[in-house]
Amino acid sequence: MEICCKPSKIKPASKILAKMLFNALTTVLAALYLTKVAATGPEAVNLGTAGGFTILAKAGISTVPPSSISGYDAAGNIGVSPIAATGLTGFSLTMDRSGTFSTSTQVIGEVFAASYTSPTPSQLITAVSDMEAAFTNATGRVNPDFTNLATGLIGGLTLRPGLYTWSTGVNAATGFTISGTSTDTWIFQVANTLTVGTGVRVTLSGGALAKNIVWVVSSSVTLGVGSHFEGVLLGKTSITAQTGATINGRLLAQTNVALQLATVTA
Repeated sequence: MEICCKPSKIKPASKILAKMLFNALTTVLAALYLTKVAATGPEAVNLGTAGGFTILAKAGISTVPPSSISGYDAAGNIGVSPIAATGLTGFSLTMDRSGTFSTSTQVIGEVFAASYTSPTPSQLITAVSDMEAAFTNATGRVNPDFTNLATGLIGGLTLRPGLYTWSTGVNAATGFTISGTSTDTWIFQVANTLTVGTGVRVTLSGGALAKNIVWVVSSSVTLGVGSHFEGVLLGKTSITAQTGATINGRLLAQTNVALQLATVTA
């Protein structure tokens, strides 16, 4: 009896090699993609309950109306502590029946003060403590990626993700760009004043988000007339937003915040 069998199919060596090369190329491209989308920059600063406020200050918040304060995750809330509600000026406040907060036509959110009904005072004590802890954490970061960049004259620069530190003040006389992805982070440590000039605009590119940008300033902050600013400001002293200034971020000050027909959006 004749027995027949089909010969086994043997793949040509060229096809095997081509498949191996394809698999290797796929692995390399995947690695490059993951590297590209991975977040870069310092570990994010935890704001704690202070992150529930668009503006938080210890010595007062004033406005030359009409200013506008709003937000998304922070709902536009503002608060002062340990100063009483007398530290809130220019807002024409209306007290809620609960006595725990007030409202203002300039604030799309709620207004809180240390003199309001419990539990507001204790909540504000915690928020201020969290603000101070965030300041300490941010100023305590070491091993900066950039030290005294451009001697503090940052106008015209493009700032990549990283930890920046200046032993002097920082001044932006012209616009500058903060460039990175939506997961990248920035911490700017400023040992003296931060000044953004008249009409100067901070521009975000590449998907960078204001909530991932922290400016920790050990002296006063001045945002000039008609300027536009991006990021969370942790100020050791005062923060002033001059006439027509717009801010996409938060103003968290250990003394006072002054708004002059300004717009702040968390």
